[in-house]
Amino acid sequence: MPPASTPLRRHARHLALGAALLACAVAASAQNTAVPSTSRAAPLENRCGWFHNPTPGNATLTDRDGEWVIATQGGASAEGDWPVFTDAQWTKTNGHYGHGCACMKVVVDRREQRVLRIASATAKPLKACREDRALPRP
Repeated sequence: MPPASTPLRRHARHLALGAALLACAVAASAQNTAVPSTSRAAPLENRCGWFHNPTPGNATLTDRDGEWVIATQGGASAEGDWPVFTDAQWTKTNGHYGHGCACMKVVVDRREQRVLRIASATAKPLKACREDRALPRP
């Protein structure tokens, strides 16, 4: 029997280790295919408009390009924090749910019209959205 440190045995150990690493990489890749890509390298877009939170877990941003889904109750939700509004910046329409004006730096899926990640979100005075003629009424 050859000694434990022969070149042949070292080569066999390296091959086994390489095969195990490759199997782990393939398994991890397969798990990630079902999740939408929110790559940190994706470009941020600055979007301003009406932030709607009509019911628990549901939120959209309506800007000059249309309505962007941020979260759906029981479904997908964008990574990141929603804007924080003062009472003066928020219009209640359903208990404490309602809408306000906000600007958000986001990563979006244009095909699905969905926000994937929120890098930052800032509440604005209601007047800012009310006076923007490119925005529909909330």
